Amino acid sequence: MNYSKYYPIDILNGEGTRCTLFVSGCIHNCRGCYNQSTWSPDAGELFTDQLADQIIKDLNDTRIKKQGLSLSGGDPLHPANTDAILNLIKRVKTECVGKDIWLWSGYLLAELNAQQQAIIDLVNVFIDGKFEQDLTEPNLRWRGSSNQVVHRF
Repeated sequence: MNYSKYYPIDILNGEGTRCTLFVSGCIHNCRGCYNQSTWSPDAGELFTDQLADQIIKDLNDTRIKKQGLSLSGGDPLHPANTDAILNLIKRVKTECVGKDIWLWSGYLLAELNAQQQAIIDLVNVFIDGKFEQDLTEPNLRWRGSSNQVVHRF
């Protein structure tokens, strides 16, 4: 898996202060996407064990209380990403006490395959649906267009 950006401190992508990882790879190619540079699975840098270790360390850093991890992209549920995302989420669940996980994807909850569903079974908030430029509303929270749904588990 590749990633485009990692923010150890983020207040925009989910509730509270978070760590946010933007992965590479997206098949949806939404018109008006603000992150087109992440569409190719080969864009950005290789996601390494060292970065995974850093994310865990940042989530557990007591100097700044972080509520959890946000996963966006690109698309964390892109086939090139699912193995690494599942491993990272499992680590967060076992190594970080009380941290929630948010995940954004262009896939709909009803159309997920078994591996994608295994990931969603471990997250707290899933925002699904492709970005639809014609359905953009500036007052939406946590999503870019009104067709996208915020699922809280």
